[in-house]
Amino acid sequence: MPDPISWGFTWPYLLAAAVAGYLLGSIPFGLVLSKLAGYGDIRKIGSGNIGATNVLRTGNKPLAALTLILDSGKGAFAVLLANQFGPDAAVLAGAGSMLGHTFPVWLGFNGGKGVATALGVLLAISWPVGVIACATWLLVAFALRYSSLSALVALGVSPFTAWWFAGPQVAQLCAFIALLVYVRHHANIRRLLKGEEPKIGSKKKAEAA
Repeated sequence: MPDPISWGFTWPYLLAAAVAGYLLGSIPFGLVLSKLAGYGDIRKIGSGNIGATNVLRTGNKPLAALTLILDSGKGAFAVLLANQFGPDAAVLAGAGSMLGHTFPVWLGFNGGKGVATALGVLLAISWPVGVIACATWLLVAFALRYSSLSALVALGVSPFTAWWFAGPQVAQLCAFIALLVYVRHHANIRRLLKGEEPKIGSKKKAEAA
């Protein structure tokens, strides 16, 4: 049990870390960049998702790449900033940024699927876990050519690699992140089970990974 006096001084920082993480994560870079580039509301294009995969459907690859970098960066920045107040604050900021991206208050709690932000959080909270997740994504994507499945596998194994490299607290964060991503990919999971999920490079229209 934490010391009551110590906890009294600590909990405001932890709450602030979670709230700051949420606010950072809720910045809809895909939506903002698409509007600035003249494409209008990205939610009315393709799958309607605000992530880099759907931004790519505009045909603007640099814009999609910038969305990917910024969505990853906001998760990493939230963790690194909060880490100045300790590992507990970093974990809460990482969880907050994921909630902000997937359920942003500005967009009626309907945000992105969280893969890029998740990878940014993992790289910042424990770089070996993040690198393994990225490598797993690339390996599955190269072998099977399913973007959604690559994300599901990469984040599904992250709690186990986190337990090994970073301990139970980070493993719990990774489990929370994986759960969020799985929930946001429910439609992709149904299509994968039916054999209807489009592969990377396919011209068939489907919901983005």
